[in-house]
Amino acid sequence: MPSLQLALYNVLTVFERRQNMVIRFLGKKLSSFQIIIFGFLGLILIGTALLMLPFAVKEGSSASLEDALFTSTSAVCVTGLVVRDTASYWSGFGQAVILILIQIGGLGIVSVAAFIAMLSGRKITLLQRSMLQDSISAHQIGGIVKMTGFVFKIALVAELSGTLIMLPVFCGRYGLSGIWMSVFHSVSAFCNAGFDIMGDKTGPFSSLTSFASNPGIVIPICLLIIIGGIGFLTWEDIATNKLHIRSYRMQSKVVLATTGALIIVPMLLLLLFEYTSGAVKGRVFLSLFQAITPRTAGFNTVSFSYLSGTGRMLLVVLMLIGGSPGSTAGGMKTTTIAVLFAGAVSVFRRKKSAQLFGRRIEDSTIRNAATLLLMYLILSMIGAAVISMADGLPIGACIFETVSAIGTVGLSLGITPSLSLVSHIILILLMFLGRVGGLTLIYAAINSKSTDVSQRPVEKIIVG
Repeated sequence: MPSLQLALYNVLTVFERRQNMVIRFLGKKLSSFQIIIFGFLGLILIGTALLMLPFAVKEGSSASLEDALFTSTSAVCVTGLVVRDTASYWSGFGQAVILILIQIGGLGIVSVAAFIAMLSGRKITLLQRSMLQDSISAHQIGGIVKMTGFVFKIALVAELSGTLIMLPVFCGRYGLSGIWMSVFHSVSAFCNAGFDIMGDKTGPFSSLTSFASNPGIVIPICLLIIIGGIGFLTWEDIATNKLHIRSYRMQSKVVLATTGALIIVPMLLLLLFEYTSGAVKGRVFLSLFQAITPRTAGFNTVSFSYLSGTGRMLLVVLMLIGGSPGSTAGGMKTTTIAVLFAGAVSVFRRKKSAQLFGRRIEDSTIRNAATLLLMYLILSMIGAAVISMADGLPIGACIFETVSAIGTVGLSLGITPSLSLVSHIILILLMFLGRVGGLTLIYAAINSKSTDVSQRPVEKIIVG
């Protein structure tokens, strides 16, 4: 473990230095959004190169460019979709590379680079602070360096706690190898990645199905997914105001309320209509886990082939929604669906503006939320249509895979490994878009200086 930590520190230090060189060279030409996107691209390419090394696989022969690129993208974008079983195909080195990519991708490339700079005593420039603000979706640039330190404290405590809790179960069943399994699954769960290394123990692509009713695994994995998925800004609010909920920011209230609803309601639906047989304890664990993991972790404790069409549709909706802003999770975000719901309520009640927890929502926020919803729906539908035509698969199964990709979830009906090159490229693009965020790509593509602030004459148009 010390050698792995030293290797990780050296890699991150080199990456941080290279990033500073790029920032100094291109800082005046690229926006912070563009630098974030190129940072993710660079990390994906580095991961691809490392996974193509001969000793990254167990077979001894190098992985193909397609397999390495897909796996690296899935790890950096903390998705979990795989074309090769992680445990049985990749060597210890390959698994370590994947875990490092998950950790950097989950916490954010800019955040990791800034943290390394903080440890080495370097000064964080104004441009780097601006990128940090955009990277973790902070409201203001003031205090952003302190916030970065808080992010890493949360990550360290959560991942270490998860490792220690799962150690007795994994070590009790698999011996000393259970230490690496505990570390790997703890980091993967906190980063909402969904990668697992159970394939050489319980069968390829089996995920956590052998622990479906084991509270020593189900509960810590669920807690890690939630902790990583509600956002670091929300945790800062909780740490500052403790149980004084009235003092929370409106966003924190929305995140907590929406997250709670999106766990309880799907869990009850699955419990009442999907998992209707067997012991109550097992049914509750199955329902709870499958209600949490679609947003956007990617683990599963049961095969989704047993779910009805309605059950799969419920998972698709949860995968689209995803986690919360400034978190390790992907998807449209809980705040997006809450804002859209508030906007709809304001229309039904004929109110001039949408409101949440006694605060008015700006019209621009509602427009952004509507844009995100439309973008995710269109891209996932187009991607599913192309995959369906290219591989001759049912459109429903293809929609499940594309939504899982753009939501950076990682759940699958088992068709991803056998898809064609064209379909894999589509999933790679969707995973990348889902991780960097639709609005980030839009802001990166459009120069803010060229924004048109003029207003045209108003004319009414009938909708609905």
